[in-house]
Amino acid sequence: MARQQSTGKFGGRRLRALMLRLCGVMVLWCISAATPAAALSDTRTGIFNERVKSLQVQLDGNQLAPPVMLLGSDDRIIIAFDHISEDREYLRYRLVHCDRNWQPSQLLDTEYLDGFNEGVINDYDFSRATIVHYTHYSFAIPNEEVSPKLSGNYLVEIYREDDPDDTWLQCRFMVSEQSAAISAEVSSRTDVDFNDTHQQLSISVDTERAQVEDLFNDLSVVVSQNGRLDNEVTVSRPLRIAGKTAVYEHLTSLIFDAGNEYRRMEVSSTHYPGMHVDRISLAKPYYHFTLIPDGVRAEEPYLYDQTQHGRFFIREYDSDYSDLEADYVVVHFSLEADRLTPGASIFLDGDFVSRRFSPESIMTFNNATGRYERSMLLKQGAYNYQYLYVPPGSERGFTALVEGNKYQTINEYLIKVYHRRRGERYDRLIATGAVFSGK
Repeated sequence: MARQQSTGKFGGRRLRALMLRLCGVMVLWCISAATPAAALSDTRTGIFNERVKSLQVQLDGNQLAPPVMLLGSDDRIIIAFDHISEDREYLRYRLVHCDRNWQPSQLLDTEYLDGFNEGVINDYDFSRATIVHYTHYSFAIPNEEVSPKLSGNYLVEIYREDDPDDTWLQCRFMVSEQSAAISAEVSSRTDVDFNDTHQQLSISVDTERAQVEDLFNDLSVVVSQNGRLDNEVTVSRPLRIAGKTAVYEHLTSLIFDAGNEYRRMEVSSTHYPGMHVDRISLAKPYYHFTLIPDGVRAEEPYLYDQTQHGRFFIREYDSDYSDLEADYVVVHFSLEADRLTPGASIFLDGDFVSRRFSPESIMTFNNATGRYERSMLLKQGAYNYQYLYVPPGSERGFTALVEGNKYQTINEYLIKVYHRRRGERYDRLIATGAVFSGK
């Protein structure tokens, strides 16, 4: 009996040791499994090479539409950018399928793509008669090499052929099934104020054709305002269900600061000052465009202006082919505003800065002029922009301090509806739709 008892104790120790080792292995496996996703956690559109400029991602034939293509249609997403250089670089791209939170979905390439996931960018040309020499690149998705075969979010990574690990730039686009139907409206009569500083959305999603089993738990609705990512919201549950329709109304998460109309400026000609340009000078090797100083609009009355909600368009006044004949110029922004408390910042916002709070978009206070200033190299064209206040330690910008919040503002809200079916490993994008306030 003593021998058997001793053996039993030894077996218990071995079992406990084995369990601890297994737990350790599982922890290491979880860490290693999470590593690829962590490495790609920043999937926002962005440029990581200082010589790459003017990234645009557009639906072919509609520059004002969000970058969303319909699955199985003839739609194409056009991706274009410049590289400040005398020579061509051999560039490639790859596509990453992402979940509703823009994290890699862990699907195999063959599961979400037809073709090889390493495309070559062969469509390029050199700038013509410009002071700044650059190479213009563009390509379309889908193309003869690759075509998405699942709906959802897609990230495009662009890199040099001889260094696949060095991503020069990345951008987002979406593929929608449109198997559900969205109806929505925006009102300034919100649950927090009445015709004051906010706008509230009411959204209905008809899933009759989308095969959704549980409307309360299987849908995610994502809403963005004017292409911004910092104040984008996700709603995981509707307020109520009406048959096959999920209704999202009277939800505080769907209340947005109203903001103000975007500011506009044009640097399309080096011969005369365009919209909001104070003066033009030549300090080789660049033309310099000094904009009229901007002021704080928070306390000013609302003034309507027809804007493009943060977009920009390449345009050289005397050219029929601005993609190659528009030059790069230095644009000087300035904002007359009191200096902020330490840790707080003011950033430029718009597609031309990839909607990122970065060293390229931050405004710096100049003690000599008493203004916030930023200079940057931009391609000739027309630009929308605004100033966002970012509190210390925050990753969200606010319009109240500089631009103000005017309930009359016309904002563009993009609504995306995601659905993960039982047993599937990816989030379907079953519907997208845009709605405008004040219309």
